[in-house]
Amino acid sequence: MDKMVKMPCSYRPAVDKILMAEQILSEFRLKKEELKEVMKRMQREMDRGLRLETHEEASVKMLPTYVCSTPEGSEVGDFLALDLGGTNFRVMLVKVGEDEERSWKVETKNQMYSIPEDAMTGTAQMLFDYIAECMSNFLDRHHIKHKKLPLGFTFSFPVRHEDIDKGILLNWTKGFKASGAEGNNVVGLLRDAIKRRGDFEMDVVAMVNDTVATMISCYYEDRSCEVGMIVGTGCNACYMEEMRTVELVEGEQGRMCVNTEWGAFGNNGELEEFRLEYDRVVDETSINPGQQLYEKLISGKYMGELVRLVLMKLVNEDLLFNGEASELLKTGGSLETRYVSQMESDTGDRKQIYNVLSSLGVLPSELDCDIVRLVCESVSTRSAHMCAAGLAGVINLMRERRSEEALKITVGIDGSVYKLHPCFRDRFHKIVRDLTPHCEITFIQSEEGSGRGAALISAVACKMAASILTH
Repeated sequence: MDKMVKMPCSYRPAVDKILMAEQILSEFRLKKEELKEVMKRMQREMDRGLRLETHEEASVKMLPTYVCSTPEGSEVGDFLALDLGGTNFRVMLVKVGEDEERSWKVETKNQMYSIPEDAMTGTAQMLFDYIAECMSNFLDRHHIKHKKLPLGFTFSFPVRHEDIDKGILLNWTKGFKASGAEGNNVVGLLRDAIKRRGDFEMDVVAMVNDTVATMISCYYEDRSCEVGMIVGTGCNACYMEEMRTVELVEGEQGRMCVNTEWGAFGNNGELEEFRLEYDRVVDETSINPGQQLYEKLISGKYMGELVRLVLMKLVNEDLLFNGEASELLKTGGSLETRYVSQMESDTGDRKQIYNVLSSLGVLPSELDCDIVRLVCESVSTRSAHMCAAGLAGVINLMRERRSEEALKITVGIDGSVYKLHPCFRDRFHKIVRDLTPHCEITFIQSEEGSGRGAALISAVACKMAASILTH
């Protein structure tokens, strides 16, 4: 019989530490039954958001976008697109044309501008004046200030649309707080700012959410694309819903794209048993406590901070860094979400993890690095699985509405977490497919989604306007 190998003493505590850390992290693991429950609750809130009598109190607002059955053709020509949805703002010139086979040809030139903190949290006039200033700069650079171009505006905040070019901002999210915008027509605020400058003219023809812009831009690659999703700073989805169920808009025929605004799911308590102590701290210290609770479990704005809070818990339990945290690690917001992606990209030599931690003022042992990696994986996996439960809810609902035995559908996706995190995509796809057994789903990643989609929608809106004028 083999001799018992005696474990070196130094090894035992290491095993114990990993086991104790895994015990703490086990709360982040969601069973399939729990994910199904999240999916069911999401569907219930979606239905409540679509119904006139329950819309007001529903957490998932299901806002009509006035983008109807996906378009077949559009105007050709030059369009300008603006994209405001996070800390960066983008201006884009899009040339829409047809190639020899009469299929779509879209060329883009774009410029990114970062939004200063005082514009995000000052007044609406300051914010929109800054946007108009960036547009003026862009038009100068491309020598097109003399042209009055049609403009498509991607505006990624909850808006109640009255038409494709008119929408009231319901509430800011994602760290924006500019006063005097909520309750007002966003396109009006933009038009006023352009008028105040007086150095260029612009014809704002359409305003859309980034999820809608993503869906439309992917539709030109794949005609089955009827769902758009963003997992970046925020998290949201839109899809083509049967008009007969969209009670907030007259009409029964065809389909309209609905912006779910699912980030607010949970605001009525639907996620209480899934929210952990770390989620509660993130929420309480955020700019909008009690709001966007589903988004706070998933999106890039919060993922890094969740990881930091878990690391602090492990330090306090004496399972990390010899029970000592650096001042930087103790500081809220110091661990950015891109660091989570970086640490999970580590190839096994622990270099990436070591580099990130040392930049935060910590000198980790190999064991520390391994535990930190487990923390990152736990938080980002829960994010992917929670997000997957929501999308599965949307897709299963579409299949039921259409009474189809098997639904074949494409989802267009954009956003930094989906694109840049090394494992989010695969974990997310797997769970979506697990929860939608009768659906054949293709995922496509949108390239330059928001801006290109907004420009294509402007092109379509121009075509619609032209045909309304000619009839």
